[in-house]
Amino acid sequence: MNKPVVVSEETLTEPVAVAGLASAVPKPSAGPAYVVLAGISFSHFLNDTMQSLIASVYPILKDTYALDFTQIGMITLAFQFTASLLQPVVGHYTDKRAQPYSLAIGMASTFFGLLLLSAAHRYLVILVAAALVGLGSAVFHPESARIARLASGGRYGFAQSVFQLGGSFGTSMGPVLAALIVVPFGQGSIAWFSSIAFLAILILWRIGRWYAPQITTKKVAPVHTQPGGPSSRRVAVALLVLVALLFSKQLYVSSLSSYYIFYLIDRFGVSTQAAQIYLFIFLAANAVGAFFGGPLGDRFGRKIVIWISIVGALPFTLALPHAGLAGSAVLSVIIGLIISSTTSSIIVFAQELVPHRFGMISGVFFGVAFGIGGLGAAVLGRLADHTSIEFVYQVCAYLPAIGLLAVFLPKLPQHAR
Repeated sequence: MNKPVVVSEETLTEPVAVAGLASAVPKPSAGPAYVVLAGISFSHFLNDTMQSLIASVYPILKDTYALDFTQIGMITLAFQFTASLLQPVVGHYTDKRAQPYSLAIGMASTFFGLLLLSAAHRYLVILVAAALVGLGSAVFHPESARIARLASGGRYGFAQSVFQLGGSFGTSMGPVLAALIVVPFGQGSIAWFSSIAFLAILILWRIGRWYAPQITTKKVAPVHTQPGGPSSRRVAVALLVLVALLFSKQLYVSSLSSYYIFYLIDRFGVSTQAAQIYLFIFLAANAVGAFFGGPLGDRFGRKIVIWISIVGALPFTLALPHAGLAGSAVLSVIIGLIISSTTSSIIVFAQELVPHRFGMISGVFFGVAFGIGGLGAAVLGRLADHTSIEFVYQVCAYLPAIGLLAVFLPKLPQHAR
C-alpha cells in the first residue's frame, strides 16, 4: 500500500495482479457482463435485506427484553464489528488466493444467524446471532466487489453502482418486511427469511462457477512508479481522507438507520409501523442515490461527485432536526439521494489509488463503513440515553461538514478519474 501508483489506461484494462500466484483475470469484453452484474447485485439485495432486519426489529427487541438504547447500540456493534474486523482480512487473503465459492459458504453464516435470532430468548444469544450475520457480510462484500469489477467491461463506476444498488434496496426493504411480517407475527417469523439466505446461496454458487474459470495462475509483475503519479505519502493521505469522508457519510446514515424510528415515535408520536415506512422512504432514496453516483463519477470525475454528495447534504441535514413530520420525510429523501451518491466514488477512487491491493482495499473500505456504523450506533445510543434522540440528531447534522477534507484528495489521470 505504500508504493505510489499511477492508474493508466493499461492498468485499468489489463488483469488485476494480486499478491501471490493466483490472480483473478477478467477476460476481454466489449462491455459489462450484465447477467453477472445483475446476479451479484441481486445477491447483494438479498444479503442486505436480511442484514437490515436486525435494525428493523429493534423496537420489538427493545419492548420484549426491556433493552435501553445502549444495549440496542451494542447489537448493532456486534453485527457490524465482525464485518468490519474480518472484511480486510478476507480481502487480503483473496488477493493472494481467490475463492470463487466463498460467497455461498459465507452466506451460510447469515442463514444460521437468522435462525438463531428468531429463536433467541437471551440478550447474549441475540448478540451472537447478530455477529453471525455480520460474519456473512464480511465474507460477501470483498469478493463480490471484485466480481462486479471483473464483469464491468471497464465501466467501473457503473458496475460498482449496480452492485451498490442491490445492497441499498435490500437495506431499504428491511423496515417494510419488518412492518408487514415481523411486527404482526413476532420474533419467530425472522426464521422465514432464512429461505432468502438459501436462495442467495444457490445464486452465489452459480456465480462462483462463472468466476472460477476467470482465475488463472499468473506471476505478479512489480508495480512501478511513473512520472507525475502521486507519491506514497499522497496515496496514504488520500486513503485517510477517503476513510474520513466515509466516516461522515456512514455515521450519519447509521444514525438514521438505527434511531430514526425512535426519533419519529418520540417527537411526532407515530406508530412503529408508520415509522418503519418513513425509514423505508429514506433508505430507498439512499438506494437511488447510490446507483447514480457511480455513472456520474465515470462521466464527471469521482472527486467532483465526492465534493457535491457530502458537502451538498449539509444544509439539509442541518434543517432536519427543526422540520415537522412531512418536512422530515422530504428532507430525508433529499439527504438520502445526495449523501449516498458518494459511496461508489469513494470506493472506486480508493481502488484506483492502490489497484495492486484491490481485495484488501475493498475489504478495508467496506469494513470501515460497517465498523464506523456499528461503533457510531453504540456511541449515539449512549448519548441518547443521557440526553435525548433529538439532541443526537442535532449533533449528527454537522457530520457532512467533514466532507471539506476532500480538498486534500489528489487529482487522478482523466481516464482514471
